[in-house]
Amino acid sequence: MEKDLKNNTRSELSVIITSFKQKTYFADYLFAFIHQKHTADLNKISPIPKPFRAQLAETGYYISALSILKTQTDSDGTTKYLFGLPDGQCIETVRLVDEGRITLCLSTQVGCRMGCRFCATGRLQFQRNLTAAEIVDQIYQIEQAQGPVQNLVYMGMGEPLDNFNQVIRSLEILHDEQGRYFGMRHITLSTCGLTEPIRKLANLKIHPRLAVSIHAADDLLRSQLMPICRKEPLERLMQTLVYYQQRTGRRITIEYCMIDGLNDTPELAGRLALLLSGLKTNVNLIELNDYSGCPYRPSPGSRIKNFAARLKEAGIDTAIRFKRGRSINAACGQLGAEWLSTAKIQEPA
Repeated sequence: MEKDLKNNTRSELSVIITSFKQKTYFADYLFAFIHQKHTADLNKISPIPKPFRAQLAETGYYISALSILKTQTDSDGTTKYLFGLPDGQCIETVRLVDEGRITLCLSTQVGCRMGCRFCATGRLQFQRNLTAAEIVDQIYQIEQAQGPVQNLVYMGMGEPLDNFNQVIRSLEILHDEQGRYFGMRHITLSTCGLTEPIRKLANLKIHPRLAVSIHAADDLLRSQLMPICRKEPLERLMQTLVYYQQRTGRRITIEYCMIDGLNDTPELAGRLALLLSGLKTNVNLIELNDYSGCPYRPSPGSRIKNFAARLKEAGIDTAIRFKRGRSINAACGQLGAEWLSTAKIQEPA
């Protein structure tokens, strides 16, 4: 079992407790103090006998915690947190305010392996996966700083399904009724389209909302923007999404970044509508959030509106996502942008 108690599910904590020949309900105390009360000190878990707490510590068990190194706030209310990890690495997490609802955009990796051309994080070299504890603690630290949140989106730094086991573990921890108890309908997991993990997700008992980044309706153009398309062509991805929908019954969100002169014509909107015709979907059109060194520019507003109108004419539920946090590099695709001048840069695939 994990020595970091925050990284264990409640059933795994029961196994640890049993191994010490202690009362199994101590696992509930541990889990609740860690995931409801955000306790990071074994000595403060008072319902557990002090000798047993000392025994846990002596055998290497501990409760991890992230460090808030910096916060930045945009005039629209968006806040970006820079977190320090125990090994000296850093990640960014974003708190969004929308009509009174608070959403956190969580990171799942340090860097990213996917290398999407329009994404600042994709230009940073992949360093490592986050643990489930590091994923959920982004929530706990921000809630302690700014109060409760209602929604979670796994859309920050990294590709969530490239860190499948730890991401699923984090979902199990967050959904546990003895812990933070987030409903799956309040959690969205985003992916660039890794088909095998999507199928694995479809066969699990817990199903967050699924968002899939498409950004182009044909393999040639999509491969220019998203190198993963060379390994995961659209035909295979669409077949996988049909399977996911058959297994879960869930509507799928399609993310489409609008890039000036590249993927934003009415003709390409028609191709996208045809591609999605076999699925129950809603499409989010995202104006490209460029950054220093980005090779692309955002589509004009009028072209985005025309693109949306073409999709709506085809019967596809479509929304234009509003910009949030751009002045602090906290918008979609901008996380890690401030590190590009000093970090190791990923070579184009």
